Amino acid sequence: MTTLGIIGAGNIGSQVARVAVANGYDVVIANSRGPETLADLVAELGPHAKAATAEEAATAADVAVVTVPLHAIDQLPAAQLAGKIVLDTNNYYFERDGHIESLDKGETTTSELVQAQLPESRIAKAFNHIYAADITTDGTPAGTPNRRALATAGDDAEAVAFVTRFYDEAGFDTVNVGPLSESWRVERDRPAYVVRQNAEELTANVARANRLP
Repeated sequence: MTTLGIIGAGNIGSQVARVAVANGYDVVIANSRGPETLADLVAELGPHAKAATAEEAATAADVAVVTVPLHAIDQLPAAQLAGKIVLDTNNYYFERDGHIESLDKGETTTSELVQAQLPESRIAKAFNHIYAADITTDGTPAGTPNRRALATAGDDAEAVAFVTRFYDEAGFDTVNVGPLSESWRVERDRPAYVVRQNAEELTANVARANRLP
């Protein structure tokens, strides 16, 4: 059984945990306030979930999900995540994170910044352009007409393949937008951001995105 280590137990992290447990994964989840603050969530998730520190979640993970604010990525446990597939859900909100010149100028992407913090991990973008509540309500079986699609991006084929499989288990088709350097196409203020779209529509929205919205 695959263990998903989730670092960040906010709206997205909690919803990904629910999807993971429902699809047979073990979940080890952490937040910034300590494992004891996750007692209610773990009780809801059941026996295949437990709370831990970020370091413990990273160590236990076969695959990790990083869903912390962008300004906190320098606190991620890089050593424990080395060599592992890491799903990055980040978006850049300057109101929260402060202005980051390289992002303001379109010179890099949030996922590339996460990759720089986790140089030995294999990063793939995931779950960044969907409202958290929709993660557990909008999924449908494969082959459903007009099935909702989500995007991923990554430089590592195995990481992208994992996201594709996990999306399918969660009930979504996948559109691969390319390497991490192209992940800006599904971030905040772009046409694909937090709208319901099927794979054809998502592909079109990705193509018409502007680098600096």
